Amino acid sequence: MPFQDSPPLRYYTFENLKRYGVVHGAFTRRGGVSPAPWASLNMGATVGDEWERVQENIRRAFSALGLPVESRYDSWLVHGKEAVYAAEPRPVSRDSSPQKADIIITDQPAVTLVMRFADCVPILLYDPRRQALALAHAGWKGTVIGVAHAAVKAMEERFGTEPADLLAAIGPAIGPSHYEIGAEVAEQVQGAFGAEANRLLPKRNGSVFFDLWEANRLTLRLAGVPDEQIEVARICTAANVQDWYSHRAEHGKTGRFGVLAALPR
Repeated sequence: MPFQDSPPLRYYTFENLKRYGVVHGAFTRRGGVSPAPWASLNMGATVGDEWERVQENIRRAFSALGLPVESRYDSWLVHGKEAVYAAEPRPVSRDSSPQKADIIITDQPAVTLVMRFADCVPILLYDPRRQALALAHAGWKGTVIGVAHAAVKAMEERFGTEPADLLAAIGPAIGPSHYEIGAEVAEQVQGAFGAEANRLLPKRNGSVFFDLWEANRLTLRLAGVPDEQIEVARICTAANVQDWYSHRAEHGKTGRFGVLAALPR
């Protein structure tokens, strides 16, 4: 089963990563200490919630996976495609700011990668041959500029990864039935994906929608990751706000769910 329970927490895992022992989870909003509108396992410290509550929620997620919170390495997401290498955990304090990057890569078992989401696409990459891992964040901007391809490239350059060896996972994110976009965004999608853009931009009742899941899957395939090695959760955050935070469905007044990933122990 893709959902795992560590009461009161609940999180989603991928079969392809579990098979190789990758320690990971996309945590639902259940089981935390934050009140509304962040209820309850909010891991975002920049959305108005109290810092202490956010840190307690993060500690709970690490505990559910059996990981030490001291192994944490996270980044400040900026909707770009910059990658940072996590050589060791990065201490977190109230006054510290994570490095700006939408891709974190590591080959260090002592490091746990952490990112936060509320409709954008979590992308996990694992190289079982070189024991290397990547976690990436792809909103519509990151999807259009190819952050998924940039993550594959970063692993190639740093670890000598062969794209054909990679296992990829695309996590819970806003689905194509709920992600209506305007003409300006649609134009950028068309510019980025060319002939493939039409199937990524389904139309309904005169409105245009963007399929972030398929767009990132296509990007990974074009980067050399075999289609059969890409697992897609196909869980829409906007349609399931009882489990996931959704910036779109909750009109910006919400928290951020966390995705944690670490190399096999």
